[in-house]
Amino acid sequence: MPNDKVYYATGKRKTSAARIFLKPGSGKIKINGKDSDNYLQTAVGRVIIQQPFSVTDTKNKFDAFITVRGGGTNGQAEAIRHGIARALLVFDEELRPRLKKAGLLTRDAREVERKKYGKHKARKSTQFSKR
Repeated sequence: MPNDKVYYATGKRKTSAARIFLKPGSGKIKINGKDSDNYLQTAVGRVIIQQPFSVTDTKNKFDAFITVRGGGTNGQAEAIRHGIARALLVFDEELRPRLKKAGLLTRDAREVERKKYGKHKARKSTQFSKR
């Protein structure tokens, strides 16, 4: 495995998009120039971005340089997870069955429904008045 090789992939979730650059290394993860522990405030977010590495037994084998924009913290964490899983596929296609079984390759396509006119939100109506 040559040390100068970089594996790139894009991950998406809701309105978040993450660009992932994986490089063989010691397991450092930088998100938008910050350490992952500083960028992701919740422990859940930190666990989410580690899932692809733990499923494929590649923990501490790659350094990840990530740029992510759009959405909130949870959507960004899930976009990063999706991107890391896809980047690991670029590294080794034989990891596909494990990643697929864990559901990490599927892009979660749920989006926020748009607000309709005459409604309070997307579906919420005004209170019904009989008189």
